[in-house]
Amino acid sequence: MKLIISLHNVTLTKAIEDHILARLDKLEHFDRWAIDARVTLEHDHTRVPAKAFSCSMRLSVRGPDLFAEDREEDLYAAIDLVTKKIEQQIRKRHNKTKARKHKVASRNKQSLKERGL
Repeated sequence: MKLIISLHNVTLTKAIEDHILARLDKLEHFDRWAIDARVTLEHDHTRVPAKAFSCSMRLSVRGPDLFAEDREEDLYAAIDLVTKKIEQQIRKRHNKTKARKHKVASRNKQSLKERGL
């Protein structure tokens, strides 16, 4: 998976980069077909200190991209919450496709019963 990090008023340290990579590895475990991830880290001095750090993530996958954003007082907490939101979106998408396949199979089985086969 390709990673693109853009920063606004934040310096990228090795620890921050490693934290992002660790979280993306976890996401890649859920959806290995992800093409790339765009992570934007921002520190806004004019906001309330409780919402000073912002992290947004766009995960490019087949179909519509997955997007999440969060604001926290700690940059690491914002990164964690954004990856959790993306993980929930991946799970929801996976469950929808499984339910769709199950629904079709159930419909076919019901039609066979009605015909007496």
